[in-house]
Amino acid sequence: MISGIGQDIIEVERVAQKIGKEKGFREMVFSKNEIAYCEAKPNKFEHYAARFAAKEAFFKAIGTGWKNGTAFNEVEIFHQDHGRPGLCLLGTTAETLASINTNKIFVSISHLRSVASAVVVIEE
Repeated sequence: MISGIGQDIIEVERVAQKIGKEKGFREMVFSKNEIAYCEAKPNKFEHYAARFAAKEAFFKAIGTGWKNGTAFNEVEIFHQDHGRPGLCLLGTTAETLASINTNKIFVSISHLRSVASAVVVIEE
């Protein structure tokens, strides 16, 4: 049974500017694995933006939005076998959200040169 759906879209340039201007923004929002993945890509800001959109979509899907005890860099977007995106919760965020029944989390991300989007579906 579906318990939540979230969607987000963001301009790639907005994420690029935040990473370029605000010291610590990248580390506050993205996990070490995500940073390594994005930095290895030729169009890295598109990949950062897609992951940012997925995190926003996740917080919408759980129905509470961002809340105390959670951190953006502890919501990690990764690639499963064959490149399919996945989402896992780390650290304090995993503990804080343990009471939310998330049997399966489905993630879809897309990006173009100027925009990135994501949809997250949570199944109980």
